[in-house]
Parts: sequence; structure tokens; C-alpha cells
Amino acid sequence: MIRVNIALVVAIMGTAVALVNTQYDSRRLYNAVDQESTRARQLNIDYESLRVQRRAEVAPARVQAVAVTRLKMRAPDPSITEYVSHPQPVAQRP
Repeated sequence: MIRVNIALVVAIMGTAVALVNTQYDSRRLYNAVDQESTRARQLNIDYESLRVQRRAEVAPARVQAVAVTRLKMRAPDPSITEYVSHPQPVAQRP
């Protein structure tokens, strides 16, 4: 009878250790999922912010302003524009 009781106590202790280990793993995984969910939300916010910034940067008025101020570009002057025509190909002889 004592052997059976000892075996049952050992089985209960083993089950208790397994239960505690499973709960620990469950909490650890839940925290990891929660952290990754928070990170995913932050990345989504950053992505939307970058999309808004990109739309602002490629707006025609912004491109025009950058071309004039930083690149010192200007509209072409028709008085100094040269027009080059493409030469006609020479007909091939048979």
C-alpha cells in the first residue's frame, strides 16, 4: 500500500511540475504574441505615415519648388532653344 501511495505522490508531483511548466510557456507565448501585435500596429502606423510623406513629396508643387530652389532649374527660354530634326535615312540601292 505504501508503494502505491508513493507512486501516486510521485505521479501527482510530476503532473504538478508539468502543469506549472505549461502555464509558464503559455504566459511567455501570450506575452510574445502581445508584443508582436503591438509591434505590428506600430509598423502599420509608420507605414501609413510614410505613405502620406511620399504623397506630399511627389506633389507637383513640391517637385516644382525643389527644382527651382535646390536644383536651380528654370523653364527653357524659346529664344535660345535649338530644334534638331532627325535626318532622313538614305534609300538603299538594290
